[in-house]
Amino acid sequence: MEALNLKNKRVLVVGIGKSGLAVAGFLAGKGASVTITDKKARQDLGQAVNSLPKEVTVAAGAYPEVTPDSFDMVVTSPGVPLTEQPLRQALERKVPLLSELELAYRFARSPIVAITGTNGKTTTTTLTGEIFKAAGRRVLVGGNIGLPLVAEVEKYAREDIIVAEVSSFQLECIHRFKPKVSIILNFTPDHLDRHGTFENYILAKARIFENQGPEDFAVLNFDDPKVAACAEQVKAQVIFFSRRHKLEKGVYVRQDRIIIDLGQGSKDVCSVKDIFIRGNHNLENALAATAAAATLGVEPEVIAEVLRTFRGVPHRMEHVAEIDGVAYINDSKGTNPDAAMKALDSYDQPLVLIAGGRNKGSDFTAFAAKVREKVRALVVLGECADEIIESMNKVGFSNIYRAHTLEEAVRKAAEVANPGEIVLLSPACASWDMFKDFEQRGEKFKEVVLSLRR
Repeated sequence: MEALNLKNKRVLVVGIGKSGLAVAGFLAGKGASVTITDKKARQDLGQAVNSLPKEVTVAAGAYPEVTPDSFDMVVTSPGVPLTEQPLRQALERKVPLLSELELAYRFARSPIVAITGTNGKTTTTTLTGEIFKAAGRRVLVGGNIGLPLVAEVEKYAREDIIVAEVSSFQLECIHRFKPKVSIILNFTPDHLDRHGTFENYILAKARIFENQGPEDFAVLNFDDPKVAACAEQVKAQVIFFSRRHKLEKGVYVRQDRIIIDLGQGSKDVCSVKDIFIRGNHNLENALAATAAAATLGVEPEVIAEVLRTFRGVPHRMEHVAEIDGVAYINDSKGTNPDAAMKALDSYDQPLVLIAGGRNKGSDFTAFAAKVREKVRALVVLGECADEIIESMNKVGFSNIYRAHTLEEAVRKAAEVANPGEIVLLSPACASWDMFKDFEQRGEKFKEVVLSLRR
């Protein structure tokens, strides 16, 4: 891939957050004339903006107009919808519009394993990275997982590996992005407030493989009909994974053992019971990571050792503490109903669930039915608390408590929980009504839980 020539190019970076700041610094280092913009006023942007190179112009509080005479390129942060003025103008006026992911790709030399889907992306990305590290490869793990790729890609060579979590937002503005291995884990309705329909959301996710060819691999979940159907559009070699079906070719479970068969005979990896992280959803994550590693030559014994020892990621079914016989689990990353339902299915003990936040366009009908099945008591908070309560009323679940802050919710959950039960934070909603992100929400949960010991 021939890298972009950015010297003296006039580039507008939209969004002054982690991604935008990384892009602005990168572009300035390449000799571009950079303007970074955000509709927030400068005083509301925090101290990070002060770390920008002095050559970068900051346009805060209002967007500059985008025309071919004013900018040669626009690079957008994933959190900015295509309906925002500068992105809309770039599209209408034929000014090249790139995502940070696309920009990073143009300067990457290493093969990329790119992972998307509604749920499980961070766990699968981290697990895949650990497998390649155990195989002796130098690995960059980044993307939507929190580290902007553009800040690091040039430090990695052809023999290294980049493992990237990619979101539907990042994929909206790709052009040439072409991973060596693409992975789609699952599709459930999410971010409909931005994409409008489930179909549009799937189309955005499916862009992950649109530039791949026969020399590449697409790892797809055979058990998810909408993901499996993508195989008809894929030009890459399709590798299915399944926890429910024996596959002619792919990675699957046979008699409770993980099997790899990529067409050269089957290889045994390990027992399903050996996987440290629990739950059927984590088995699927493990199968996807196994498939990605196996396609690029990692031996089954290496994969097995990592599956036995990998302990998961923060804020995803993270054990925080056991206090007075009650276990506290931080699943702040459960930001949609399907993710929360998967967490609920992972436990047999009685549950006290803390849920609520900002709805991203989700329907809570199936979530309410799962709560009725698995949960003894529910504590709700956040913008969509009334919406969740209404869904619970429809299924006849009434053991509900209302809280106005997360601290109040944790203390109420602790009050109603009995020894042997689990207090689970799995909100089924985004955090943005009360917190900067799910990490901040998870850290607050842990802080309050640990304060219960005092």
